[in-house]
Amino acid sequence: MTDRKLLLATTNPGKTQEIRILLQGLPIQIHSFIDTPPRSVFPENGKTFMENARGKGLAYSRNWDDLTLAEDSGLEIVSLKEAPGVFSARFAGPESTDEDNIDKVLSLMRDIPMAERNSRFVSCLVLARKGTVIKEISSEVQGFIANEKAGSFGFGYDPIFYFPPLGKTFAQLTPEEKNRVSHRGKALRQLQDYLQDFLKQRVYK
Repeated sequence: MTDRKLLLATTNPGKTQEIRILLQGLPIQIHSFIDTPPRSVFPENGKTFMENARGKGLAYSRNWDDLTLAEDSGLEIVSLKEAPGVFSARFAGPESTDEDNIDKVLSLMRDIPMAERNSRFVSCLVLARKGTVIKEISSEVQGFIANEKAGSFGFGYDPIFYFPPLGKTFAQLTPEEKNRVSHRGKALRQLQDYLQDFLKQRVYK
C-alpha cells in the first residue's frame, strides 16, 4: 500500500465524490476535510476562482505532511455580468442552500430568452505541498441556463445548467456522463495525467 497521501481541501460531499472517482487508481491515499477537518477555515475572499483555489491550497498544505488539492469552481452567467461567479455557493446569502441559489438565478433570469442565457461552469485546481504550489489547472464548459430545474443527479446548479451537445441539464446526466464532459472532470483528467508522472518521482518529506 502506498504511503503517499492527498488531502482534498473541501467539505462539499459532491465535489469529494467526483474527485475520488476521477482520481481512483492512482497510487495515493485520498483524504478530505469530511474525515480530516481543518484546524481553521481559510476565508475565500479572492476575486477569481484561481485566487481562491491558490489561497486554500497554500494555507491548508502547510498543516499537511504530503500533497493538498484545492479546488474552487462555480457558475458564470453572461447576462448577469458573470455572476454568481466566486459567490456561487452563497449567491442567495451566507447560509443559502443549492435550492436557494438556483431559485435566485431563475428569478433574476425570468424574462431573459434562451439565446441570451449563455453560461459556463469553471473549475480551478491547485496542487500544493508544504506551502508551495506544484501545479495549477483550469477548465470550463459552456452551456445555457434552463428555464426550470430538471434532473436529480449532481449538486449545486446542475439542475439548471443545460448542456447542448447532450440535450440535457447536468442533473439529468449520470455521474459517469457528467464526469466525461464537465469542467471539473476535464480539469481532474489533466491532474490525473500529471500525477501519474509526479508520483513516480521520489519526494523526501
